[in-house]
Amino acid sequence: MKAIALLALSILLSTTYAETLHAVTETTLYSYLKEGQVAGPATELLKLNLQRAGLTDYSIHLYPWARSYEMALNRANILIYPIVRTPSREKQFKWVGELIKTQYHFYKLKVHKEIIVNNLSDAKRYTIGVIRNDVRQDYLHQQKFTRLTISAQREDNFKQLINKQVDIIPLLDKDAEALCQQLAFDCTKLERIYTLNGISNGLYIALSKSTPDPLVEKIRSAFEQLKAEGLVKKTIEKNQ
Repeated sequence: MKAIALLALSILLSTTYAETLHAVTETTLYSYLKEGQVAGPATELLKLNLQRAGLTDYSIHLYPWARSYEMALNRANILIYPIVRTPSREKQFKWVGELIKTQYHFYKLKVHKEIIVNNLSDAKRYTIGVIRNDVRQDYLHQQKFTRLTISAQREDNFKQLINKQVDIIPLLDKDAEALCQQLAFDCTKLERIYTLNGISNGLYIALSKSTPDPLVEKIRSAFEQLKAEGLVKKTIEKNQ
C-alpha cells in the first residue's frame, strides 16, 4: 500500500509540474517592458526563483493591474508579482515571499497650498486618483472614501494629478520619481503630504489560491533558498 501511495504521489507531482505556470504583472519600477520582453529586477528574480525550483514551463505577461489581479483571483497556476500583502488579501492567495518593503504617501501639486492633510480623515475632502483593483483603491474604499477617480494604469493616474483632474494620488517615492522622468514632469512641483501607514506593507510574489500546493511549496522553497543566499535583496536593489 505504501508503494502504491508513493507512486500516486509521484504521478501527481509530475502532472502538477507539467502544467504551464503563467506569471502576470503590471508596469512598475520592478517589472516593465524592455525591447518587447517583460524585464525589471522583480522579473529577473522571478526567473531565478523558477529556475531554482526546476520549472521551465512558464510564461510571463504584462497587463493592466486589474486584469492581472482578476486572473490571479480566479485561475489556477497564476503567479502574480509584485503584489502588496494585506490582511484582506491574506486568504485570497498563496504567498511565496517578500521582495521589498514599501511605503505609500499622498502626493499633491505643490501649487495647491489649500490642500492640507494632517490625518486620513482630512483627505476625504479631496478627489483622489487610484488604480483599479489596486491595494490603494481597496484600502481607501474600506476607509469609506467616496471621492475616488479610478484609472487603469499608473501613468494615467499620474496624468490625472499633473493635469489637475484630481487633487491627490497615493504613490511610492520611487514611483513618483520614475513617473516624473517618464512623463517629463518636474518632480519639484510635487509635494508629499501624508504617509499611508495602513497599507505600507511589503511587495510579494504570490500564487492563485487554486494553484496546487506541491507546486506552491516548490516555488516557496526555492525563494527561501535565494533569500538565505542574499540574492533576493541583491537582485531587487541592484538597479535602485
